[in-house]
Amino acid sequence: MQIIETPIQGLLEIVPRVFGDDRGYFFEAYNKAIFENFGVNFEFVQDNQSMSNKGVLRGMHFQNPPHAQGKLVRVIQGAVLDVVVDIRKGSPTYGQHHKVRLTGENKLMFWIPPGFAHGFVTLEDNTIFTYKCTSFFNKESEGSVLWNDPALNIDWGIDNPILSDKDRESRPLSELDSQFRFS
Repeated sequence: MQIIETPIQGLLEIVPRVFGDDRGYFFEAYNKAIFENFGVNFEFVQDNQSMSNKGVLRGMHFQNPPHAQGKLVRVIQGAVLDVVVDIRKGSPTYGQHHKVRLTGENKLMFWIPPGFAHGFVTLEDNTIFTYKCTSFFNKESEGSVLWNDPALNIDWGIDNPILSDKDRESRPLSELDSQFRFS
């Protein structure tokens, strides 16, 4: 497993070592010891999975403390453009985003610690997206940032995504009183 540090502190791209032959493939999707070596010392308590067709955009979501979630995300089938925005007050990269293409073929994983708004747009039909979470879902703690906030300058590669009402009604980053602090 190869861990790649991104330009935004705390975000990690994980490249698994895939063993393949004429039967198929095998890879280790999570190894606690390896992750702990890179400072990911969280216990995962909930696994989530979604299926979306091409053009669906989900995000930019987060949960506020004390129910903040870290997420280890990957795509089982299909492809997404995965995007996170740093919402940690005091962070030198506050308001900046990082994008990564996750596919069933590249098997790339992405570690998103608490303090980031997260979203993705599906690039293929029947895309299966999965994520391990460090905290249980808590409706009262959920928040979101407007996916197309001009201040974020995110190129999603799509003009008219399929959105939920919640994502359509999210507010821009300038209206967020973030409860996250950079440490």
